[in-house]
Amino acid sequence: MHEHTVLLLIQMLLVIVMLTMIVVVVKAFIFKKKPIFERFSLGLVIGFFTDFGDTLGIGSFATTTAAFRATNFVEDDRQLPGTLNAMHAIPVIIEALFFITAVKVELLTLIPMTTAAVVGAYVGTHVTKNWHAPTVQRVMAGALFIAVIIMIIRMVTTPGADNAMSVHGLHGWWLALGIAFNLGIGILMTMGLGNYAPELIFFSLMGVNPAVAFPVMMLDAALIMPTTAWNVIKMDRISWRGFAGVAIGGIIGVIVAAKFFTSLDTQLLKILIIVVSLWTVFGLLRDSFKQNSKKIH
Repeated sequence: MHEHTVLLLIQMLLVIVMLTMIVVVVKAFIFKKKPIFERFSLGLVIGFFTDFGDTLGIGSFATTTAAFRATNFVEDDRQLPGTLNAMHAIPVIIEALFFITAVKVELLTLIPMTTAAVVGAYVGTHVTKNWHAPTVQRVMAGALFIAVIIMIIRMVTTPGADNAMSVHGLHGWWLALGIAFNLGIGILMTMGLGNYAPELIFFSLMGVNPAVAFPVMMLDAALIMPTTAWNVIKMDRISWRGFAGVAIGGIIGVIVAAKFFTSLDTQLLKILIIVVSLWTVFGLLRDSFKQNSKKIH
């Protein structure tokens, strides 16, 4: 099958997934009376800025987690990982539609790695379904801390920047390693670790220019998030408050960033995100030990 045809089919799949996600949210609002428009304005602002940064390759999980905790947007931390995936699913699908054809990447790399990530997302939602709040808080703190370390490494070393743009995929054992890596990434995304920074580092180490990795990491996120969302919604493990605000704000943020700010210098923004993320890590760990202390007493 011609490469152009396959990419067109992938784009059609993304549109179908997005429409399905919209139907799920609308049904939750109409039939289950979920408060998706509550705190709409705040959600709109959070969604805009977090998905604006996401489109620039910074990621959205760390910033959204910090914003949610600072504003008490999600009342139960056990719902945080699922809520992150569900609320950002639609904006990230739009991101993928923007970038899937922006840079050439081999389909024999794109499709197997994305499939592995989706399988990982399905597995991850079932692994974490019975976790208590302190466990979720500590795992998310660990995921955020890993994200900070990776972001610092990217800022200091700019890995892969000198890699040739002529390499468009992985082969042989390197592809097998990539599939295994993405399986793990899919699982970790259900626990609150974003996939962008880890995947960019991975591709850089494999000799692929980070620019070539963009379609892979965008498509991964665009299919991991709805897969996670559908599972956690069935399990009633997300917060619906402000869903519409975050999703709509996120869509606007993606469009603005993709159309007007793709060359923006993000160094200062990354430093701010690192500081905020470290503070959020501290808060998550502190609250997890508080909860254990309450149980003891």
